[in-house]
Amino acid sequence: MRFHPKTAALCRAAMIGALYVALTWFSSLLGLANGPVQLRLAEALCVLPFFMPEAIFGLTVGCLLSNLLVSGIWADILFGTLATLIGALGTYAMRGLRGKPRLLCTLPPILANSVIVPLVLRYAYGIEDAWLLLVGGVLVGEILSVGVLGSFLLLSLEKRPFGRKK
Repeated sequence: MRFHPKTAALCRAAMIGALYVALTWFSSLLGLANGPVQLRLAEALCVLPFFMPEAIFGLTVGCLLSNLLVSGIWADILFGTLATLIGALGTYAMRGLRGKPRLLCTLPPILANSVIVPLVLRYAYGIEDAWLLLVGGVLVGEILSVGVLGSFLLLSLEKRPFGRKK
């Protein structure tokens, strides 16, 4: 049974969003979803726009819902979601890297979150740690989640057809 391509894309986006929420909730149970040191396992999914544009929508909505569930502060909800959107758009823009160092597509989410999230931690949550500690905590978490876990996901999915006929 084949689905209309737009229906299939919408379903993929919804599944990505739901998976993002579930993985963030799991990270939250471990105390890693928020705070100066973050390791959101869901951020590994930020490599998916490299393969499919609908992942941008899924990641953005998933991050928005996750932030509503685990943070509750409007600035975190808004700017955290914006960081994920910027990272996803950057990853999508790097689609032309096929055959080149594809792992570079992990950089936009790492950079977007490492710039925006420390600002949220400092000004929305009032965390007064040294600026480099805030940036370093988020950067290390992003490198582990997107750079390492996301790279494994990227490499394992790169030969999949994603919606194309075999």
